[in-house]
Amino acid sequence: MGSGKRGLITAAVAVVCAVTVLTTPGTAFADPGPTPAPTVTVTPDKDLEAVRDQLDRLYREAAAATDAYNAAEEQAEQQSAQVVELAKKIVEGQEELDDLEARAAASARAQYRTGGLPDEAKLMLSDDPQEFLDGAGRVLQGQRATKGLLGEMKRAHAALKTYAADASEQWEQLEANRAAKAAARKTVEQRIAAAEKLESELEKEEKERLARLEREAAQRAQSAWLDSGVLDGIGEEATERGEKAVRYATAQIGKPYVWGAEGPESFDCSGLTSQAWASAGQGIPRTSQEQWRQLERVAVEDMRPGDLIIYFDDASHVGMYVGDGKVVHAPRPGRTVTVAGAGTMPILGVVRPGE
Repeated sequence: MGSGKRGLITAAVAVVCAVTVLTTPGTAFADPGPTPAPTVTVTPDKDLEAVRDQLDRLYREAAAATDAYNAAEEQAEQQSAQVVELAKKIVEGQEELDDLEARAAASARAQYRTGGLPDEAKLMLSDDPQEFLDGAGRVLQGQRATKGLLGEMKRAHAALKTYAADASEQWEQLEANRAAKAAARKTVEQRIAAAEKLESELEKEEKERLARLEREAAQRAQSAWLDSGVLDGIGEEATERGEKAVRYATAQIGKPYVWGAEGPESFDCSGLTSQAWASAGQGIPRTSQEQWRQLERVAVEDMRPGDLIIYFDDASHVGMYVGDGKVVHAPRPGRTVTVAGAGTMPILGVVRPGE
């Protein structure tokens, strides 16, 4: 085997090993670059409404970055599998090409042993007509075999080239998604740390007042939503799969929110909804943004238990409608999976995973 071929196989094996390293949990990578740290400020009189607004902003930014992290992770997993498969095809293709070249070499050696005369010349020197005809048949068979062998070698070369190009492209995309994942992770951690620092600066009484303000704001939003009549005449009949998804989601109540988690001990918002529908036999996108983009959209007044309510203009949060104007969702870091009023957050729209 030539050095070029050995290099190709070596490179393919190295690709498999490298992908394994890239997808190993806990693998450390270079810092993707500085991310501006969020500004954390508390007004001198600790205006709790301002603090609440700031916390909401930080946690929403963390949620958006979590969605970006989850999307990059999902794409990286898919690309890792594709790169590994292409690497295997490169190795197999090189082995096939080696075999074809060995057969071609054997044919050339056989011709050399017979004196190097082409079969056509040998026929011209024959005195036996039958031998001539028999030889002519063998010549045609040999020509066809040689042509077929050359054709196979050409095809194998082309396939090998294509596999190598595809592997290179997938590898570049994998590296790009790895960098995006690392950057998103850093943003999530920064925003959560900033929010936790802000909360830690509050006194016990202030934390209690802040919690009360949050409850009051949620109640006002829910009341306004219900008073709009949006649920008047809404059906509460779920499909069989919808019921299964709701049962799964509500069974997770009390489990902690952990960004990037999809169970079974902890969840982020879209990890909860995607796993709930997976338990019902219906695969859906991993992130809230992709759930909004890919799933069937339905009017709020037409929603039913099991449908997903997407929140905020950037589709950075999702909850599952469970009926009676409520959703089950994983709110944010420091909270647990809970049931809340469906109108307590700005609704972008409703999507339906399946019939």
